[in-house]
Amino acid sequence: MSTEIPRSRREFERALSALKKEIQGGSENPGSYGCDNCQRCYHCMFTTGSRDCSFCTYCRDCTGCSRCTQCVECENCHDSNYCVRSKNCSASSYLILSEDCAECVFCFGCVGLVQEEFHILNQPFTRQEYFELVAELKAAMGIEAGK
Repeated sequence: MSTEIPRSRREFERALSALKKEIQGGSENPGSYGCDNCQRCYHCMFTTGSRDCSFCTYCRDCTGCSRCTQCVECENCHDSNYCVRSKNCSASSYLILSEDCAECVFCFGCVGLVQEEFHILNQPFTRQEYFELVAELKAAMGIEAGK
């Protein structure tokens, strides 16, 4: 059963505006399981305090993320894992305080990197140097070990 689609620009824009208000105004989490204090999360599992996420698992306090696992306080990250306080990153893992990175692993405070690993403030380090410095930085910045 289909409804009549408005043909005029004015009526179509009015119907679209009403639809946006209806959908964006809801707080349901369709297809989600074990989500606590989430809004508009779609097919997320064991996610808490997040909104507008989809297909995320064990994420906390994230916004606009998709297909992420174990991310905390991230925004608009996609296909990423174990990221903390990062924004606009994709296909990355173990990023902390990073933005606009893609396909990166183990980066702390980096911006705009692509396919890099073991970087702090966009500077490369050996694996050992990286973990030693990150431990110091986490302590100095009050970032918990697991976050």
